[in-house]
Amino acid sequence: MIDFLLNIPWWLWLFIFIALVAIRDIFFQKAHTISHNFPVIGHFRYWLESIGPEMRQYFVANNREELPFNRIERGWIYASAKKENNYEGFGTDRDIHEHQHIFINNAMMPYKLPENHPNKIDKCFLPCAKIMGEFHKRKRPYRPASVINVSAMSFGSLSAKAVESLNKGVKMADAYHNTGEGGLSPYHSNGGDVVFHFGTGYFGVRAEDGGFSMEKMVTLVNDNPFIRAIEVKLSQGAKPGKGGVLPGAKITKEIAEIRGVEIGKDVLSPPNHKAFSNVPEMVDFIERVAEATGLPVGIKAAIGKLDQWEELANIMVKTGKGPDFITVDGGEGGTGAAPPSFADHVSLPWTYGFSDIYKLFKDKGLSEQIVFIGSGKLGFPAKAAMAFAMGADCINVAREAMMSIGCIQAQICHTNRCPTGIATQSKWLQNGIDPTLKSARLAQYFKTFRKEFIEITHAAGYEHPCQFKMDDIEMNVDDHSLSKGLSGMYNYEKTIVPFKGLQSLKACKYLGGK
Repeated sequence: MIDFLLNIPWWLWLFIFIALVAIRDIFFQKAHTISHNFPVIGHFRYWLESIGPEMRQYFVANNREELPFNRIERGWIYASAKKENNYEGFGTDRDIHEHQHIFINNAMMPYKLPENHPNKIDKCFLPCAKIMGEFHKRKRPYRPASVINVSAMSFGSLSAKAVESLNKGVKMADAYHNTGEGGLSPYHSNGGDVVFHFGTGYFGVRAEDGGFSMEKMVTLVNDNPFIRAIEVKLSQGAKPGKGGVLPGAKITKEIAEIRGVEIGKDVLSPPNHKAFSNVPEMVDFIERVAEATGLPVGIKAAIGKLDQWEELANIMVKTGKGPDFITVDGGEGGTGAAPPSFADHVSLPWTYGFSDIYKLFKDKGLSEQIVFIGSGKLGFPAKAAMAFAMGADCINVAREAMMSIGCIQAQICHTNRCPTGIATQSKWLQNGIDPTLKSARLAQYFKTFRKEFIEITHAAGYEHPCQFKMDDIEMNVDDHSLSKGLSGMYNYEKTIVPFKGLQSLKACKYLGGK
């Protein structure tokens, strides 16, 4: 028998294999109609479908066609992070008459740097013009030393080496690192400023009943002085109002210790907070956390209905209490996993949501009290100029930061099979990440961003982006006869940010990044 099998030619083995597949397709499998009706060759259809995204990305889509980030945008981040040539030749290849194209109105005479100006010493020095917690007289106010920072992304959603790379990178760039709602991990403790972020699961500050523990919050802040502010997540742009379940199979010993949950047991993140159930209770909660920790406390949310936001503004006017900063997340924001029905349709895009919120707080006389942070595909200098003209004081970036350390936009974050090792817990895939190299690339992306943002600001005649006005930016509605300044599009004027020169920001005792 062995001799007989060894004497069978290879082509006959191939025929036998194909025959077995055909028999299986016709008589045994019931799941796929195509395979049944077209045995063997039907499998090629599923294989081609599986590699379709890669084929379109590399061979079919043009430079400006892909979403969420097109090839030109990704290429700019990659080149900036590697300190390569990020210029383009022969002029723009964009249709500058397309809908919502951004125009920045330049000055006849650009801003001229005086002698001994901070930007003559450091071309990337660009801190926030406002101080978190100053108005409410928090014990430890904080001025972010960078206008661009890493947005909320959890350890668990991102790999250990990815989080480590981001934290080391923000240290080099004098930026801050938002922990995301997965708790403070050892990988967030590599020297960078940290904004501790928690949601309805209260991971890292979780009581035994699944609620919030003030005792754990105070201990966490006291034990980790690099935590500079606290952010309470109300919702995020990709899935506002939706809770989640962390399967027990994914809860390792390390994740259980960081998040304060049991190993191997499913953990629910409900849509609502246990610590408060309405706006007055939320304000009281913010004040208690700020008083106990001494840190600025803010909120993060996607924007939809405005009635509760107006209630918040009225309480702030009446009591003088409330959040020190508000992070507005656009509906176009990223996530590790979300149903398309949420990601595509629930919550407003950043420009619409931010304009609604800023206008509401400005009309109540509150815009000077709050540091406004924008989040939602703003990690490019021109988009940042638009955001600052609308009233943003800082921007947070997530996917742009991921791309700077190697993300290729494979869009399989939800499968735990991220090929770059960034959005996976696979030890094998993580081994492709060198935190020493990748942290330097994040830092270089931030520095390049700030340098180009400063240059655009100077071209518009200003020293700092906080000086941008609404009418410094125009956006296409159709052709130029119908293009409008931002004030005309969103029907408000930005509040002037007090600014005494970049030197005063450099000398600020609350400046972070050190």
